[in-house]
Amino acid sequence: MRVDLNADVGGSYGRWTLGNDAALLPHVTSANICCGYHAGDPHVMRDTAALAVRHRVGIGAHVGLPDLIGYGRRRMAVSPDEFRDFTIYQVGALWAFARAVGGRLQHVKPHGAMYHMAAEDPAYARAIVEAIAEVDRDVILLLRGDAVMEAAHAAGVRFIGEGYIDLDYAADGSLVTARDRRPSDPRAIAAKAVRLVTEGRVRAVDGSDLTVSVGSLCVHGDRPNAMEVAKAVRLALANAGVDVVSLAAL
Repeated sequence: MRVDLNADVGGSYGRWTLGNDAALLPHVTSANICCGYHAGDPHVMRDTAALAVRHRVGIGAHVGLPDLIGYGRRRMAVSPDEFRDFTIYQVGALWAFARAVGGRLQHVKPHGAMYHMAAEDPAYARAIVEAIAEVDRDVILLLRGDAVMEAAHAAGVRFIGEGYIDLDYAADGSLVTARDRRPSDPRAIAAKAVRLVTEGRVRAVDGSDLTVSVGSLCVHGDRPNAMEVAKAVRLALANAGVDVVSLAAL
């Protein structure tokens, strides 16, 4: 069994710092780097991409809606064409920084409201797939949802499903998100990760079990103890006989 462990990173902006990417990146295999619309800035993008190259971590564009104040978590009334072009704009920026520091763009993962809009609406799903197909068909789309998977397969874009271990699932399979990021219990998150990979099951907040097929697990870099969580997950997966590799190696 193999799985990728990804982290949302590069969220700092100007003099404001979010998370500890330098401590977290050595423990993950793929990095979703913010591209300046919902978080991050050009200097942070370069530095985070360079960190990823140093630790041999796959580089991904963490694209979001243009909403710095709301950290990209507020839905916006945008057309599918705008959705597509927002994606291309951000992917192009990180693609350039990845090349500048000696790396390459491995994947694209939308953030926050953009993530949910693409997962829930076939028009937005097609828009983000079209963006990747127009830029580089070798780039992987990391997301969740049947609509996105079907759109990606139709366009010849590789799709890998994502599972969440430091967020809860509702009974309908949607994610339960919170504005504040509190420390997680590393051992509990690690046990959840092992079950999700080895059994394809996760416990919802109502106590029911959900079936979830995943190729990558997400750790949020803005949690205070994200590094400890990632270390515990890696160790637990290794003990369960699961190889942790980057998306490109799946």
